[in-house]
Amino acid sequence: MRGRPTKDPHTRPAINTLERLHMELGGQILANRQQHDALSEQMRHVEAVIKMLDPTYNLGRIAVKRRKPNPWFKRGTLYRRALDVLRTATEPMTATELAKAVLSAHGVQDATGDDVQGIALGIQHSLKNHEGKAVERIGEASPARWGGCFMSPQPRSIWQTYTSKTKAIASSPLRHPMQSQMAA
Repeated sequence: MRGRPTKDPHTRPAINTLERLHMELGGQILANRQQHDALSEQMRHVEAVIKMLDPTYNLGRIAVKRRKPNPWFKRGTLYRRALDVLRTATEPMTATELAKAVLSAHGVQDATGDDVQGIALGIQHSLKNHEGKAVERIGEASPARWGGCFMSPQPRSIWQTYTSKTKAIASSPLRHPMQSQMAA
């Protein structure tokens, strides 16, 4: 999807789809060397179709898609697990500490150092994406320490503020200036 966008709006969706296919095939080549010849042939066919649609398209700018799925957590659940750990934490934690805590809470015993690092990177990216919403970075030190916004006292909701003010007004001995004049 990087590279020079084609000028023809009719071939743009086709090139984007073929680009994604090219990236996935490149990732499969890296993952499985045994099927290298067949996947390389498929990749050459995809490149030929892209060149037929746009002869000036730069194929060298298509990145190889490297994706190794996480064996323990489904997509989107890692951030929620990190939040669960942060909710019970007494102090801010680094992404690596969070990764170790998430893995132990999930019951994973056989995680290697690379696995912990991969989980920590996933948590780090998720925390950066949600910074200021449910999590906050504590301090400027490196590695970053993260805490939940729920660690600090929660701001009161509008309804809580409204009901407390109306109760205070109702119980107040002060009256409206017109009422005090009429009583006198």
